[in-house]
Formats: sequence, structure tokens, C-alpha cells
Amino acid sequence: MRAFHVAAVVLLAAAPAAAQNKRPMTVDDLYAFKRVAAPQISPDGKHVAYQVGTVSLEANKSTTALWVAATDGKTPPKQLTDPKGKRDAAPRWSPDGKTILFESTRSGSSQLWTVPAAGGEPKQLTEVSTGAATGVWSPDGSHVAFVSAVHPEFSTLPFAESDAKNKAKDEAAEKNPVKAKVFTKLFYRHWDEYVGDKRQHLFVQRVKYLPHESPASPDAAFKPRDVTPGDRDAYPTSMTFSGTEDFTFTPDSRHLVFTAVPAKDEAWSTNYDLCRVDIGNTNTAWATLTTANLAADGQPRFSPDGKKLAWRAQKKAGYEADEWDVFVADVAADGTPTGEPKNVTAAPDNSVNEFVWGLGGDALWVTRDYRGEVNIGQVRLADPGQIPVSQPSGQCSGLSVSRDATRMTYLHAKMNAPAEVALSVSRNGIPDAVGGPSLSRANEALLAQLDLPRPESVTIAVEGGRGMQMWVLKPPGFDSNKKWPVVYLVHGGPQGAWEDAWSFRWNPSLWAAQGYVVVLPNPRGSTGFSQSFVDEISGDWGGKCYRDLVAGLDWVEKQPYVDKERMASAGASFGGYMMNWFAVNDISKRFKCLITHCSVWNFESMWGTTDELWFDEHEHGGLPWQVPGKYREFSPHVRAGELAKYKTPMLVIHNDLDFRCPIGQGHELFSALQRQGVPSRFVNFPDEGHWVLKPKNGAYWHREVFGWLARYAPPGGR
Repeated sequence: MRAFHVAAVVLLAAAPAAAQNKRPMTVDDLYAFKRVAAPQISPDGKHVAYQVGTVSLEANKSTTALWVAATDGKTPPKQLTDPKGKRDAAPRWSPDGKTILFESTRSGSSQLWTVPAAGGEPKQLTEVSTGAATGVWSPDGSHVAFVSAVHPEFSTLPFAESDAKNKAKDEAAEKNPVKAKVFTKLFYRHWDEYVGDKRQHLFVQRVKYLPHESPASPDAAFKPRDVTPGDRDAYPTSMTFSGTEDFTFTPDSRHLVFTAVPAKDEAWSTNYDLCRVDIGNTNTAWATLTTANLAADGQPRFSPDGKKLAWRAQKKAGYEADEWDVFVADVAADGTPTGEPKNVTAAPDNSVNEFVWGLGGDALWVTRDYRGEVNIGQVRLADPGQIPVSQPSGQCSGLSVSRDATRMTYLHAKMNAPAEVALSVSRNGIPDAVGGPSLSRANEALLAQLDLPRPESVTIAVEGGRGMQMWVLKPPGFDSNKKWPVVYLVHGGPQGAWEDAWSFRWNPSLWAAQGYVVVLPNPRGSTGFSQSFVDEISGDWGGKCYRDLVAGLDWVEKQPYVDKERMASAGASFGGYMMNWFAVNDISKRFKCLITHCSVWNFESMWGTTDELWFDEHEHGGLPWQVPGKYREFSPHVRAGELAKYKTPMLVIHNDLDFRCPIGQGHELFSALQRQGVPSRFVNFPDEGHWVLKPKNGAYWHREVFGWLARYAPPGGR
């Protein structure tokens, strides 16, 4: 970036001869890919359990099964469970490695089940009317903990009584012909569902007695207990503040440490805290471990020897996109801190996505966004500093380590390959190979049939002495002697990034396979290019970020293979906002059409109808009546009259269950387009939220999008 020149680097090119025997990807292929997730390595490091999702377009549903693979890479993976059309997910090994805990819908609702790791018949563990999910084991293997959303007014009652009352209240609401909802405070909606006054609580259930324990009545002992009763969520209600592990047992197996939602003002506060409860005393008040920090804390993990606790934390209250640092503190066996927390990733721009312990508690393996990728690095507690990159191109996530920390499994994906389980083997704390051969190999056969080019990375100079990275993905059969149409994709967030990663929603490879050069810019606000680069989007959505995108488009138009008469742009969420901003600004003349999905059109009405208020209030610097000018400065609706000036055809997609960017945003935009005679089309999914997740809805979405593109910017080289 400091060189301020355009540098194009071809990361990988498919051999021409091999490409001749392959075909472009189709929409059906997108749904034919297996969806590998949630890898968990066994305590001895010899096996990894994971889930594999299979989509049926014909049946319009998905099923998910558990699989196990040997980490030696020699034995073919084997399917461990057959959910018979249901969902088996989120495997967790017991401490002795003999049993796998998982969540399943095979009995109707989500419940916890167990299955022998060597294979056998699964057994249902929980029977909770409000469901059970996200199970974890205690270190001694005697208990499991899980999450269930319950009516808090019953939460202090014995389980049998509280569960019966929860069931009766839910069934009464379902049968009542009056569907009125009554709310007494925010949040009452999250993303795509009404949650009302229910709260996510942590439950603990005994699964066995230890040799030194005196058994009590089995009927009472082996029932769940709500250990976080009251009118407060003990589990993150926002994905922004959720990690790979949001609660865990303490080393003594007698307490839980968890990420708690703010005790008050939860819709406009980001003050998530680490709290601790005694699992044997449900009347004990939560002990808050992170009172000094008024920003977010979460993702607690104890070191292998149980003497340290690590967690992620932000510094700026109210700012969800602040850098995440990892703090470590010495603790007692019950999780009580005995020393001052130490920031072990304090060097600038080390924002951590997830982490696991390594080297017996002397180091951490972490993932972070880094220049359009998500790589793995290591932090030494004795010498914290910059996190070295130790992973090839792509995206890594889902870290899981063996008990001795010599083996680590994770998900590895690229823009032209969906996630598979990979393995890293360490000696002396240094990985021999990261990004090695797949252990799961779930998609080998389909990938072998498809021509999926690798993206190129370019960096261009933008204002303020910055550089903006972009991915350029050329279509199968690309011929540089021809002129090709371009789709300019703007990512969401805005604090996000286009990464060398796979997506089952906005999949760049599928767009390129239609016959387009796909350009994916990472302008101001994108993660992985320094925290200051991220921060510069706040309060300036239509400013420097917009001008970065204009500069990127200038570069695109100069490429000899680009047909400037066939250019289109598309985006969702913040990317959809930018489509709306394009439509009311001069750049609109350069596009033959625009596609905006679940976008923001009117900042003023957005504040009063969205679910998470902290986001809008931080981005605009206050409440709408306090800083009205900031809400209007870059709001596209203020410039709605410009739509008639440019008349760029626009496809508007917005969904009824989107509570993040509510449906009214789409209605207002479409009204402004239609009223001024701008060619436009409104596609509405009444049963979808911010994303389109049902298989047949997704296939229909792609047909609408690609049909709109083909109408105004026909595909293919000429």
C-alpha cells in the first residue's frame, strides 16, 4: 500500500489444459456442494468430528450429519450419524474421548444427544420444552451445559415446574387466534425473529457421577437446572459479540464463565461482560469479572492447565467494529481472577476473530482478517507483539486443538473452493504445515468437474495516502483479446471485507461463471487493512468510501478487456446502501443497471425501526434529534430527486423478516423509483430475513439477479 502503485498478483491460475475438460459452475452446483462446518479435534488428536450439510433443492430443505475423519489422513472419513432428514450438528468430544455430544432436531425440537465416538446408536440426553443447543462438557465429564430461551418469570422454579409453565405459555400463544404481541422494552426482535420477553439462559445437567461422589436420587440429579435465572440474557443476542465459545466450565467443573448481555440498555449498549456462576447454587447472583471495561468482553477460554483465562475485548463503548484484543489473567480453579489482565495482542491492527490455546498455555493460536484473507498466527504470552502470518491464501476459521496442542484442525476455504477440514501439526510450537490437504474431502468430486478460476489481487492508490485492495475474478474461458462485461460488487458491513473465501449466498465464482468479470473492492471501512482504515467509514458512508469506489471503477474502466458499455453494480446491506448512493450520484451514469438487496435508503426511519440501535447511534454520532444533519448528510432519500436525472434501472430486493434493515427501507426506495419513472423491479420474500436461506428461495433469487444483469449488461466476451 505504501508504494501507491497498482500491483497485480496472480495467486493461482488453472492450467489451460485442465480447464478445457471442466465446465462453468451453475446455480444447481452451488446447492450441490456439501457444507462442512464445526470441526472438533479429539482430546488425543487422532480424530476430528465435524458436521456436513446437504441441501435438497427439490425437497426445499437441508439435512446435516456428523462425520469423523482420522488426522493421519490415511483412513477415509466416515459418517457417524444418520439424522434421517433432520439436523445433527455442533459435535463436542467428551474429556475421555469416548463420547460425542451434539445437538439434533431428530426428536422434533432441538435437543442434546450423545453418540459413541467409535460409532453406535445416538441417545437423547435432554428433554426441554424450549429446546437445548450449544452443549459443552465439564472438564471432569460429569456435566454438560447448554443454552435455552425461556420465559424469565418461571426461571427460579424447579425444572419440572418451570418447563411445564414454559410449554403451556408457548402452546397457548400458538393456539390463540389473537396474535397480538406486547413489548415492554428493547430488544424484542433479533435479526429475523420476534423474541418478545424470552431470555437465553444457561442450563446444566448431570450426565454421570464420578467415583468419589455419593449418588443422589437419579430422577432429581439428572434433570437440567437453570443456573442463570432472571430477566437477563446469559448468551450473546448479537452475532457481533459472539465467538466460537461463549461459555465454558471453570477448571474445577463447578462454575460457568460466560458472555452476558448488558444488564441494561441492551439495544444501545455494547457492554457485554464476562460473568461467573456457581452451577450448584442457582440463587447466587452473577459475579461480573470484567467490570472495568465498558466496551464488549467475551469468548472465555481457560488454558490447558487451568491457571489462566483468556478472552476477547474491545476498548470503545458503543462501537461494534472496534479492534478485538485478547486479554489474559491468572485465575484460581473456580475462575476467579488472581492477577491483573494483560493485553497480549496490543500491537496495532492485531484484531482477533477467534483463538485457542497452544504450547501448554504459553501461546495462543489466533485468526484475523489480513488484506483480504483470514489467516492463522501465533501470539507468545512472554513476547506479545505482531502476529506473524503462517497460512497460505484463503480463509481459516473454526480452530480446535488437541489436549497437548500438537495438532490443530480448522476450516480452510478459498474463493473457488468451499470450506473443508484441514490439519496443522506442530513441533516446538511451530506448525509444519498450515493449509494442508483436506481431511474431510466432502467436495472433491464436484470440484473436479468445475472450472473455477482463482482471483487476482490488485491495489490502487486512493485519497489520503491510502491503498485500496480489490479482487478481480475473471470468468471461465476468459480471453483477454475480447471485451467483457463487469459486475462491481460492494460488500456489506460496512465494517467487513471481500476475502479469498467461499460463500453460499453472494458467491463471486458463480457470478463470474455467468460470463462476467467480477470486481470486489475493499474500500474505506473494510477490515484487515488497519483499524484506522476501518474507522474512517464512521459518519462518512457517502464520503471517502464512495470516492474509493469511484477510484476503483476508474481503474476497472482502463483495463483493455473491459467493455465499459456493459457494467453493472450490486450489493447487500451496506453494499445495498452504496447501490442507492450510486443511484443518486454521478457514478450512476457509468452503470447499465444496479441491484440493491436489503439496503438502507433512509437513515432517519432506519434508526427507529432497526433492532440494534448502538450501530446507527455510533455511525452518526448521536440520536436523530441530537444530530439531525448527520442522519441526513449521506442519506440517499434526501437526494431522491436525482433518481430521475440518471434513471439507472434498479432491481430492489427486500424481505419482510429483515429487522436489521427493515422492509420499509425497500418500500420507500421502490416508491421513489416508480414515482419518477425509473425502470425498476421489486422482489420481496415474505418468509426471509436479511439473507435468503431457503433453498428454493435462494435459487429464485439467483434467477432474478442474473436475469436482471443479462437484460441490461449481457454476459460473455465479444
